[in-house]
Amino acid sequence: MTASLSSTTPAASPSNGDHGISLGEATRVWARIAALSFGGPAGQIAVMHRLLVEEKRWIGEERFLHALNYCMLLPGPEAQQLAIYIGWLLHKTKGGLIAGILFVLPGFLAILGLSYIYVLLGHVQIIEGLFFGLKAAVLAIVMQAVVRVGSRALKNNVMRGIAAAAFVAIFFLGAPFPLIILAAGLGGFIGGRSGLKAFQGGGGHGPASGDVVHDRDTALGEQLPDHARPHPGWSLRISAVFLILWLGPVLALFLTLGPDNVFTHIASFFSQMAVVTFGGAYAVLAYVAQEAVGTFGWLKPGEMLDGLGMAETTPGPLIMVTQFVGFLAAFRDSGVLHPLIAATLGAILTTWVTFVPCFLWIFAGAPFIERLRGNPALSAALTAITAAVVGVILNLAIWFAIHTLFGQVQRIAGVDLPVLSSVNIPALLLSIGAMIAVFRFKVGVLPVLGACAALGAVYVFIA
Repeated sequence: MTASLSSTTPAASPSNGDHGISLGEATRVWARIAALSFGGPAGQIAVMHRLLVEEKRWIGEERFLHALNYCMLLPGPEAQQLAIYIGWLLHKTKGGLIAGILFVLPGFLAILGLSYIYVLLGHVQIIEGLFFGLKAAVLAIVMQAVVRVGSRALKNNVMRGIAAAAFVAIFFLGAPFPLIILAAGLGGFIGGRSGLKAFQGGGGHGPASGDVVHDRDTALGEQLPDHARPHPGWSLRISAVFLILWLGPVLALFLTLGPDNVFTHIASFFSQMAVVTFGGAYAVLAYVAQEAVGTFGWLKPGEMLDGLGMAETTPGPLIMVTQFVGFLAAFRDSGVLHPLIAATLGAILTTWVTFVPCFLWIFAGAPFIERLRGNPALSAALTAITAAVVGVILNLAIWFAIHTLFGQVQRIAGVDLPVLSSVNIPALLLSIGAMIAVFRFKVGVLPVLGACAALGAVYVFIA
């Protein structure tokens, strides 16, 4: 298998696009990646690494990690942006569009179908039980994310201090998530420029591989493809196109429906989210929960957990949970439209303004980033941001735990605290079981979700 795949590497220089990989073959591979993209960004990036670097040898380890580091500095889902980046490297703009759209499409269709089931059959006993069990599993998975990201990011006391400060800022002080990330990134950038050792080293979901596939041994090669060289004119034109595609619908909704319409709120809020949410899906959820539940009142905390359960059990980025938020927001404030029609439009609108900016960031910035491999200041900013994200995800885990395990919550000194007497014993036991499965026995995400959903259905049926 390896021999036949590595034979695709051409002798000719790939700088002119002569890498021997057809767009049709690449499309089939991107479709395969989309179908296998379970398990959050770590799993999705690992799948891409295995197929594109190790099996196909289309791209080397150095370039893969360079692209990944850039994507992790961007707001939005880094795994999808990495797909766009590599698709663009291989087949220009068309390749990036195909890779990015295919990465999202299966998850969008799956969550849309589950959202219909949720609003139409959500009060059916067995459905209630399934989602009761999913909440316990999701809590364990978020706790696992805290440990997994923390073990990689918190390598010294400076990084631990950044994580602790981020947690205090968001949990006790209610500081805005974007401000926390901006402060961490700026501090990391300054630390990197100053040459401080504490800020050296990467973070995030980089793949671990024994045998390194070097750029020189791949189809793309070491040289910079012609289309990857910075061209300010092209960058301005492509940026203008995607800015219009992204912000045009937002402006049209504002002018036609007014600033107080639910579709205008959806478009403006998730457009803002696309700009300020750094640090991966779990960090995004902290911000979305803070605003969608607390500010807009689009859904309840337990429903936020239900949406995350959907995203965890379907392919695609975990940030697809925002689609469920937009679906419920429009369903409950449908105006003159049928609720299901409004909800469908809300889901489409949310997905559109969430993911179109991802194409903008890559197409506008990637040609310039390709010339900045190994920049220590950018790497240090990423390291500090990843450390801050650990604190943000811990906040999310505690928030989920409070609303999953307790029936009543009281606000004291601006902080949500559980009423201990309202503890939900079955939910607590199921969550403990899920955590034992995840941490002690290393059971995968999908089996834990499936087992908890089944046990939840059995419990609700018996109770």
